[in-house]
Amino acid sequence: MGIRGELYTTQTTLANRSYFFNVKENRTGDVFLQIVESKNRDGADFDRHQIAVFEEDLQKFLNGLDDSLRFIQKNRKEQERLRAERKAAKEAKYGGASSVEKKKVFRKGFSEDDDFRPRDPAAPKKTGRVHVVSKIQK
Repeated sequence: MGIRGELYTTQTTLANRSYFFNVKENRTGDVFLQIVESKNRDGADFDRHQIAVFEEDLQKFLNGLDDSLRFIQKNRKEQERLRAERKAAKEAKYGGASSVEKKKVFRKGFSEDDDFRPRDPAAPKKTGRVHVVSKIQK
């Protein structure tokens, strides 16, 4: 028996997390799987979370995990199918990639025939807001 009852250990490292899968045996001889997640925090500390699944419950645990993985895969395929349908519907409505022409939108009161010249910097800026001019003459 290894250190602290460890029978077998494997590690999986991801971007900023590491997962340890430890098969251990306790003092009474019960074998269990310990899953430890270690997350690097601030470069100095580590967040550690662990679960222990005993040998007699391991098959139920793996069945639940397998069901969850099947759901994720099925859901991913369904999401991809819906995304493709929405894209096809959008292309049918607005035209596909062959349609490079963009729709021109004009402000109220303007049309395509209007001459768009750069604004004179000395002219007052038109913001569309109502400007109140005082009636009092100086």
